Amino acid sequence: MKARPTSLSQSQARRIALAAQGFLDPRHEPPTMRTFQRTLERTGVLQVDSVNVLQRAHYMPLYSRMGPYDVDLLRRAAEKRPRRVVEYWAHVQAFVPVELWPHLRFRMDHYRARRGKWAFVGSDPGLEASVLARLRERGASTARDLDDGLPRSREHWGWNWSETRKVLDHLYLVGDVAVAGRTSQFEVRYDLTERVIPPDVLSRATPTPAEAHLELVRRAARSHGVATVRCLQDYYRMHVDQVRPAVATLVESGELLPVTIEGWKRPGYLHRDARVPRRVGARALLSPFDPVVWERERTERLFDFHYRIEIYTPAHKRVHGYYVLPFLLGERIVARVDLKADRRTGTLVVKAAYAEPGAPPETAEELSAELEVLAGWLGLGSVAVEPRGDLAARLRFGVLGRV
Repeated sequence: MKARPTSLSQSQARRIALAAQGFLDPRHEPPTMRTFQRTLERTGVLQVDSVNVLQRAHYMPLYSRMGPYDVDLLRRAAEKRPRRVVEYWAHVQAFVPVELWPHLRFRMDHYRARRGKWAFVGSDPGLEASVLARLRERGASTARDLDDGLPRSREHWGWNWSETRKVLDHLYLVGDVAVAGRTSQFEVRYDLTERVIPPDVLSRATPTPAEAHLELVRRAARSHGVATVRCLQDYYRMHVDQVRPAVATLVESGELLPVTIEGWKRPGYLHRDARVPRRVGARALLSPFDPVVWERERTERLFDFHYRIEIYTPAHKRVHGYYVLPFLLGERIVARVDLKADRRTGTLVVKAAYAEPGAPPETAEELSAELEVLAGWLGLGSVAVEPRGDLAARLRFGVLGRV
């Protein structure tokens, strides 16, 4: 067996991370459910987010790795038998492989013990029972379907949450109901858990908290390839006290190998099955919610790329734009673009484009080609580049040259 390295250069760590995330996998034409399954095994998590200025967050990491695909693949995987994924609180609200459900019960027990995040829950147990009974009778339903006109409040990010919606959210967090799907307006459709989770998964023994922590850290380590404790902690949003014992167990078993990484002060851990490719030939736009850029310190250490999401920053204080996507070329992040899908005019609008220091001469040409592919996938007929950013002029020339 080939000896595994005990130290890694920044470039090696970067290539390992990208390989673990699926950027070495050949693209299928067209992508199939098999392609989807392979991609999900790489990322392990697809973060769900409602922002739709370009494309909803859970669709983008699949596109970045698989290329243009039919988004109905994800809907089928989430809503049709055999159900392959389910939504739960993983990194945040996210799709995860359905077989992971038993390993998330420790989190459900935590929410049950603290009675969720709504102070009223528990003061009216009859309301919980009523909601469950109505779901049992109606089947998969939105809060709006079940709502009987109870008062609403706008205390949480302006959401118009009824009492029914709050009860459903609590029942979801504790695992009594599950997400059966979403409407075209992105509203959650809830149903009884036993009608969402496959029986063979639902009947599995509940792991101990320590066993569940170990499995989550193991999956995070595979998806990262190489990582620090902080990286592993962030992937499934765990507490460091849950992660450190799991890391120690995986090191002892030989599944994780301690390594030092150039430019990293924290100790690193290489998964024993991680590929160490000589090169990565990727070309991809990464969602702000892509696992490659989730943990900001990791992103800076791997790519020398300082990145912040500015969606919630007032417009006059934004540096790069509202919905900014890093552009991955080869093994490096070489640019960033602020994108908007103008569905009324059928245009993919580049609100701003910036090159990173040391970006290769072909950056604008490669990015313009990728934007054309993205526009086609989104059903948009053209690409328009606005003049903001040091890459905009060259990118606009490249886009016009492709018309």
